[in-house]
This record gives sequence, C-alpha cells and structure tokens, in this order.
Amino acid sequence: MVEGLGDLNFSLAIAAVGSALGTGVAGMAAVGAWKKAFSQNKTAPFTMVAFVGAPLTQTIYGMILRNQIQNANIPAGTQNYIYLMILGFIAGLAMAASAYMQGKAAARACDALAETGKGFGQYITVLGVIETVALFVMVFCMMALPSA
Repeated sequence: MVEGLGDLNFSLAIAAVGSALGTGVAGMAAVGAWKKAFSQNKTAPFTMVAFVGAPLTQTIYGMILRNQIQNANIPAGTQNYIYLMILGFIAGLAMAASAYMQGKAAARACDALAETGKGFGQYITVLGVIETVALFVMVFCMMALPSA
C-alpha cells in the first residue's frame, strides 16, 4: 500500500467527473433552447442557467466527504484505510451518477421551459429530488466513517 494514497480520495474526483458530465449535458440543451428561441424571435429564458448549474453541487458533496475521510486520520495499510478508499470510490460513483442524471433531467427541463415558458418550479423540484440522492450518499457515508 502506498503511504498517503488516501489523500487522493476518490469521492471528490469521481463526483467532479459526474458534475462535468451533468453540466455539459444540461449546458448543451440550454444553448440549443436559447438558439431556438432567438431564431423564433422569442424571449430566451435566462433561468435555464439554474438547470445547467444544478449538477455542480455533487462536486461539493464529494469534497466534504473527502475532507471527512481525511480527518479520520486512519493509517495507511490498515483494514480501515482500505475501507475508506472503497467507501470514497463507491460514494464518488453514486454522486457522479446523481450529477449525470440531474444533468439529463435539466436538459429536458431546458427544452420544456423554452418550448412552453412554464413549469420552472416543477422542473427545479425534480432536480432537487435527484440532488437528494447525492446528499444521502454524503451523509450516510459520513455516518459510516470509522475512527482512528
């Protein structure tokens, strides 16, 4: 086992990949919706930026979990150290999945809002429900952290 490998905890890095994918998908949809609105001389709703930015929070959750894992001060090479690496990896995957799916839902929300001009509250609520998955992962994993 490499000393200090836990400092490279996976929860932040993998969650950030999910955030990048989610914001990318939502961003492409927003740009397309704005283009369509502009070409039809309609007002392009700027509120779609909220949809695009929604998947970014999973990166923050990954960072918070990473900090808590590092603060556990578990020595490298121990059973708990390996457990923490696995926990960070799986948590990062779950947060990344949440961010990506949130981005896909945000893309649909951009399309619907641009088409109808209605439903912002409903769309943001759906994104909030998807966000809850990442919050649960962070909190439950922090509850599962061993002490030194």
